[in-house]
Amino acid sequence: MTKTLIALVAALSMGVAMAQTSGGTSGSSTGGTSGGSSMSSGSTGSTGGSASMGSDTKAMEKQAKADYKAAKEKCKPMKGDEQKACEKDAKAAHEKAEADIKRAKADAKQAKKAAS
Repeated sequence: MTKTLIALVAALSMGVAMAQTSGGTSGSSTGGTSGGSSMSSGSTGSTGGSASMGSDTKAMEKQAKADYKAAKEKCKPMKGDEQKACEKDAKAAHEKAEADIKRAKADAKQAKKAAS
């Protein structure tokens, strides 16, 4: 799960860098927090990026659920405080992923509104 979070952060960073180099102000505002899998479409333009952001947030939700399930499974063989800490970490990572998804949805909505 940690590797997934690191990969997500790296993808977000690449998305920000790509959006900033694309030159458009709407591209850079949507590319920064649109999610890891939307970095290429989010930085190509506001209309193409906003159309694919809805499906990207669904992919982000699916990935967050899968990561949470895997993290909880990893905690099962543990006992006592170690298990509680593991489950707490898994829940915190899941809640962060949900917040990122919510932010990406809001950004997509804002980008769609700005494109209209």
